[in-house]
Amino acid sequence: MIKVIKGGEVYAPGYLGQKDILILGEKIGAIEDRIDLDTNLKSIIGKEVIQAKNKLVVPGLIDAHVHITGGGGEGGFKTRTPEVQLSDLITAGITTVVGCLGTDGITRDMKGLYAKAKALEEEGISSFIYTGSYQLPLSTITGKIEEDLIFIDKVIGVGEIALSDHRSSHPSSEELIKIASATRLGGILSGKKAVVHFHLGSGKDHLLHIENLTKESELPLEQFLPTHVNRTGELFEKAADYARRGGFIDMTTTTTEQFLKEGEIKASKGLKLLLEEKVLLDNITFTSDGQGSLPDYDENGVLCGLYSGKLTSLYKSVREAVFEEGLDIQDVLNVVTKNPARILGLFGKGILRKNMDADILIVNKDDLRIETVISGGRLMFNNGSLLVKGTFEKD
Repeated sequence: MIKVIKGGEVYAPGYLGQKDILILGEKIGAIEDRIDLDTNLKSIIGKEVIQAKNKLVVPGLIDAHVHITGGGGEGGFKTRTPEVQLSDLITAGITTVVGCLGTDGITRDMKGLYAKAKALEEEGISSFIYTGSYQLPLSTITGKIEEDLIFIDKVIGVGEIALSDHRSSHPSSEELIKIASATRLGGILSGKKAVVHFHLGSGKDHLLHIENLTKESELPLEQFLPTHVNRTGELFEKAADYARRGGFIDMTTTTTEQFLKEGEIKASKGLKLLLEEKVLLDNITFTSDGQGSLPDYDENGVLCGLYSGKLTSLYKSVREAVFEEGLDIQDVLNVVTKNPARILGLFGKGILRKNMDADILIVNKDDLRIETVISGGRLMFNNGSLLVKGTFEKD
C-alpha cells in the first residue's frame, strides 16, 4: 500500500514547513513540497491519500519505560497490574515501546516479557525490551547479560535496576560495575547502544551509585539512563547537575496530585526548569512508566495507596509543556521521539526523514489532540476510530 499525507505542517521533530509525505510500505519514501499520486504513480494500485491540511504531522512517540507484562504487587496479588494492550498504546500515540520488569521480577520473568514484546510486534507496533530486573541477581533469558544483548534482537539494554529505594536489593558499587561492564561489552559486540536503565527511588543516595560507577571505572556517563529523576525536588536538582555534566536523564510523566503535594515535579514543568538551568535538550527524555505501580507509602513505610502508570500521560505531558509551560513544540517533541531513539540506538525511529520508519502522528493544530496514528506505514487510528485492535480485544 502506498500512502501520501497531504499538506500538513511537518515537525520532524524540527520544523520543515508544509509538506507532503510519501509512505512506501513500512518506510518514508519522500518528504516534498508536493507529491501527486495521479501524475507520479498512475500505474500503482492500492493508493491512499490522507489529508492533513491545517494539521501538524509529527513522529510517533517512543515510550522507553513500560511494564508491558504488568507491574505492581506491592499490596499483594490483587494489586498486580494487567498487561498492556495494543489499543492502549496506539490511542496514546505510542508507536515504539520498550518493555521492562518492575518490582515483581519473580512471578513475571524475562521470557514472558520477550513473548509479550513479540506479540505487540505481530499486532503492529515496534517493541523492544531491557534484560534484567529490579533486584539482583538480574533475571535474563540466556543466563548472561552479554548473550542476551548479542543473540536476542529485541534486547537493547539492561534494566530497570532499582537504586536508592527500599524495594531494591541495595547493590554494591562492585556489583554495579560488573553489570555495567557486561552491558558495555554486549553492546560493543552486538552493535547496540546498550544503556543501563536505573530506577531511582526517593532515598537519600539519589544518583550517588551512578556517580561512583563513573569514578571507579572507565565507563562513560552515556552508558546510563536513570529514570524517575523528577520524583523529589532534591533528586531533580542532583539530576540537573548530572545532566549538565553530560549524563542522560529521564522524567516520568505519570503522577498524582498526592505525589505532587509530596514534592514530585510534573514532567512538563521539569522540562522547562531543566532548560532554564542550561541542561542540554538532547540529554532529556520522558517515559510514562505505563502499567507500572506507583505505591504511596507513609513515613513509616506502610503502603497507604497504589496507582497504575498511564500511557496517556506521555503525550499529555507534551501538551502541558506546550500550553501550560509555553515551550516550543519542537523542543518538547524531541524528548519523546528523537532523543530516546538516539540514546537507545533505535535506528529508523524518532525522526521523519526519507528511508526512516513510517511511524507518524497527525494532530490537531489548535489543541494538539491526536487524530491519526500510523505505525510502520499501517493506518492504526483515524478520526477517533481504532482501525486495528489487539488479538484479544473486543469491539
